[in-house]
Amino acid sequence: MTAPTTSRPTIRVTPRMTRLIAHITAVVARGLPPEHTVHLIGERLALHLGAADLLTPEQREGDPAHYRQHLLHAEEDGSFSVVALVWLPGQQTAIHDHVSWCVTGVHQGQESERRYRLEADPAGGPARLVATEDLTNALGDVCGFAPPGDIHRVCNSGAGTAISLHVYGADIARLGSSVRRVYPLPGQ
Repeated sequence: MTAPTTSRPTIRVTPRMTRLIAHITAVVARGLPPEHTVHLIGERLALHLGAADLLTPEQREGDPAHYRQHLLHAEEDGSFSVVALVWLPGQQTAIHDHVSWCVTGVHQGQESERRYRLEADPAGGPARLVATEDLTNALGDVCGFAPPGDIHRVCNSGAGTAISLHVYGADIARLGSSVRRVYPLPGQ
């Protein structure tokens, strides 16, 4: 008996995105530790941010109800995925962490990010979520992280549409999302 096959979605990508994916594939194939992989992919991603020919018109479409995820590529071996997130003004994530390393770059607009850490309760109670940093990421800004230490909330704090590109060290076609866990707001 043979194992069932799973089909990957067919995704139309631009020639520029095809070149970026080839660069990411070469970096991931090196098998470096996450912090080195994130750094090298961030350098490559930065070269493409803001380019008009990176995404198709369909990949730039938002959703009035919530931010929208467009899967652009999922490597056959599951080693990485590329996603475009489109944010209309005011849209945001829940506070969350991730299943893998990630590199993010702002392609259009700006995004605000609040980072958190879990702090042990000295009395032995449950760990508390503590805000540690607020950032505004503008067009061309790149950041990366690897768990642990990747708890954050992201929102479009600008007046127009924001688009960010995310490269995850996971198979988002299979998982559906990069989110590992959602956290309640502090004080709730």
